[in-house]
Amino acid sequence: MEEKRQEKSVDVIIPVYKPDKKLQLLLKRLGEQSYPVRRIIIMNTERSYWKDEEYGWVPNLEVHHVTKEEFDHGGTRNQGAGYSEADIMVFMTDDAVPADGNLIGALVKGLDQTGKGGEKVVLAYGRQLPNPDCALAEQYTRSFNYPEQSRVKTGGDLKELGIKTFFASNVCCAYDRAAFLEAGGFIKRTIFNEDMIYAGNAVRHRGQAVAYAADANVYHSHNYGCIAQFKRNFDLAVSQADHPEVFEGIRSEGEGIRLVKKTCAWLLKVKKPWLIPGVIVKSGFKYMGYLMGKRYRSLPEGLVLSFTMNREYWKKER
Repeated sequence: MEEKRQEKSVDVIIPVYKPDKKLQLLLKRLGEQSYPVRRIIIMNTERSYWKDEEYGWVPNLEVHHVTKEEFDHGGTRNQGAGYSEADIMVFMTDDAVPADGNLIGALVKGLDQTGKGGEKVVLAYGRQLPNPDCALAEQYTRSFNYPEQSRVKTGGDLKELGIKTFFASNVCCAYDRAAFLEAGGFIKRTIFNEDMIYAGNAVRHRGQAVAYAADANVYHSHNYGCIAQFKRNFDLAVSQADHPEVFEGIRSEGEGIRLVKKTCAWLLKVKKPWLIPGVIVKSGFKYMGYLMGKRYRSLPEGLVLSFTMNREYWKKER
């Protein structure tokens, strides 16, 4: 029984920048998984930030270095995938910490499903739980985007779910490697959102499915301020504007409005109404960032560079 459960090999690929104790904990938890990890492939940005002696205890670890100028959200992950020969590749970020020893097994199980019409699941993403220091409103955002119920999403869900049909996150996401290679991997050059672009193409153009594995849990959250949210949403919208083949005809603003309304209602329910103005202000920054990103081609270069989170992206040949 155990043999059958572990017949598919798994590599974990982690882009790393300025590693800290969270990465140490992430690597420790990967070593405690009930479903074994074959290799851990680190794609580290800037050689000077990586200290080999701090990771000698990690078995089956291999490290590859890129410069900050070379790093790309899609391209660097593709490079990491090129070092893998496993059946399944799990992409994670260096600040996502497995909540328990079930993470890899739950992701593998998530891939072993089909959609209602027999569509093949080609990626399965996990649930992101808030860190202990997570702000209260952000805790609700986590539960909104990552609910308790697992789900397989296909093209048949577009009418009901809209852009959420493509929602997936490389914070913690498993990919069928054969399907990944057949699809050509992630978009070679992207500012952001390589996971949703891949998922959108899978659903819209290849008739495949995306799985959300609610029992594959990692701790991951950020307490972004208004400016950081503006910049993040600017980059998100740039990625959508650059890929009409995925996002055209599918509005995402409605999902943002629904989140604001539900967050405010939840804050009233937990008797924290004084937090509501902050949610509304921050949501305004998100929306303005999104609007600017959608129209980035008509903005002066100086404004684009001040609005983006990823200045290196704009320095490369487009």
